[in-house]
Amino acid sequence: MHIAPRPHRARGIPALFARIGLSVILLAVAAAPAHAAPAAHVAQVVAAENFYGALIQQLGGPQVSVTSVLSNADQDPHSFEASPKIARALARADLVVYNGAAYDPWMTPLLKASTHVGRTEIVAAALLGTPAGANPHLWYEPRTMPALARAVAAYLSARDPAHAADYRQRLADFLAAMQPVAAKIASLREKYRGTKVSATEPVFGYMAEAIGLDMQNERFQMAVMNEAEPSAADVGAFEQGLKSKTIKVLIYNAQTSGQMSRRLLSIARTAGVPVVPVSETQPAGMRYPQWMLDQLDRLDQALAHPPAQ
Repeated sequence: MHIAPRPHRARGIPALFARIGLSVILLAVAAAPAHAAPAAHVAQVVAAENFYGALIQQLGGPQVSVTSVLSNADQDPHSFEASPKIARALARADLVVYNGAAYDPWMTPLLKASTHVGRTEIVAAALLGTPAGANPHLWYEPRTMPALARAVAAYLSARDPAHAADYRQRLADFLAAMQPVAAKIASLREKYRGTKVSATEPVFGYMAEAIGLDMQNERFQMAVMNEAEPSAADVGAFEQGLKSKTIKVLIYNAQTSGQMSRRLLSIARTAGVPVVPVSETQPAGMRYPQWMLDQLDRLDQALAHPPAQ
């Protein structure tokens, strides 16, 4: 049974208009001084999520200046509230990159509030052809970052042909750094395909699918993601799967700590079911391949030691 999610925890939208107000954002855009724009050869980029921003900085090097909106790995990304500072950055941006798929719906009113001529937008969901209602955590889909990297490198090369060779080399370097991630996914698939796992939210869903894991309790996960109340039957089935150890690993979103998630973590630990934390924003000091490999290594260790029956 497929359940189409509501826009992903769009708490930023009401907060945006309640605390800041569209008029404040429009004033911030209008107030951005013309002389504040940097030299034309440096592309001004706004990325809604920090893993996209870090990739763009890596590809662009000194030829780009990147502002990442969601960047704190210790903060629940769903509690984001837009600010006039972000509105001003968007008003000056040459390139805006965001996830789409209703994960960052606050970008739409912000972009409509500014009218920067010549601004380019790259949306991950559009690159992948992600249908409406799909799991929005696209950066865990193995195809996403290579596709985005190619699109960004193509944009930068067209905008700045003088440094096209640099962009091509950085793109090649990134794609090479992704090879160990692909190899790890293939290794996990070979060892653990068909293993029953579950998660408190569908953050890791695409990666679990790539590995071939048998993800349980998806209806529960979608309800939690959309801030809806899971049905009693779904809650009961999830808890029973942990207590009976049918679920071999519990994956949880380390950046949120709702009461239901805490209860499931407690049940899993009592039952001896290994738990694996994942995050929605890239940790400081890590590049994307390292971030993915770190989480995949933790999953490998957990799957290698399933709970004793």
